[in-house]
Amino acid sequence: MIKKCMNKFLSVAGVVIFAIILSCNPQKQIIKAPIKEKGADYLFAQLQKNEFKFNQLNIKFSASVSVNKNNNSFSGNLRIRKDSAIWISVSPALGIEAMRLLITTDSAKLLNRLNTTYFAGDFKYINSLLKTDLDFDMLQSFLVGNDFSTYENNVFKASVDGGQYLLSSVGRGKLKKYLKNIADTSKFLIQDIWMDPDNYKITRVRIKDLKENHKLDVEFSDFEKIDSMLYPKKINFNIISDKTKIEISIDNSRITINEPLEFPFNISSKYKKGKDQ
Repeated sequence: MIKKCMNKFLSVAGVVIFAIILSCNPQKQIIKAPIKEKGADYLFAQLQKNEFKFNQLNIKFSASVSVNKNNNSFSGNLRIRKDSAIWISVSPALGIEAMRLLITTDSAKLLNRLNTTYFAGDFKYINSLLKTDLDFDMLQSFLVGNDFSTYENNVFKASVDGGQYLLSSVGRGKLKKYLKNIADTSKFLIQDIWMDPDNYKITRVRIKDLKENHKLDVEFSDFEKIDSMLYPKKINFNIISDKTKIEISIDNSRITINEPLEFPFNISSKYKKGKDQ
């Protein structure tokens, strides 16, 4: 009789414990549903629906940069004209501009006011500074927390990781209409994208190049509502290659969109070409 009661008690206890376990993980059950029903296409549709949309963007920021544990901090102003230009003014101290950078889809220009030099070249200069392999679309997307607009989306698999959606690809290439030459066709991204299941905003992007042993990891956090859209006030870059480790932490503030902006960049005759040219 006692044994029968014990068995009944254990059965009831087992059901209760199982129910408690399920109730403690409701989010896990909820976030798996869209993946089973609709897959990666559904997640990309939600991602694009909730992306940060703008024509012109103006941001005050502060940043810290560590290159192989050599640290520097500065503040500045970032301006973006969508799909056209990225303008950055850097002021290390007292609000005095030290550098100005203008990046377009196929060019990069830098004014160094500290030593009165300038650089004018193509986008490869940006990659030489960051020790990575980006293009304009990728850089712009990282600065606003959006996905790349010129790359295909049909090569991803969807899953759940750490309570977030995870989109993974081992061969994301550029859309044909954005290919400029034969070399572009050989560029494929090994990419992971983490998304918040509550708002479908990107919280992390990781890009790996197994051949070159490079890795780029970008995290987005502290989202603020700007014109009913969410923008990441904190963006952290981690760039790792064979010989270099770069960490960039950006804190954004005073964010405004779609106001008239200027992108001034004049090279005075007193400036000389930098050693990189």
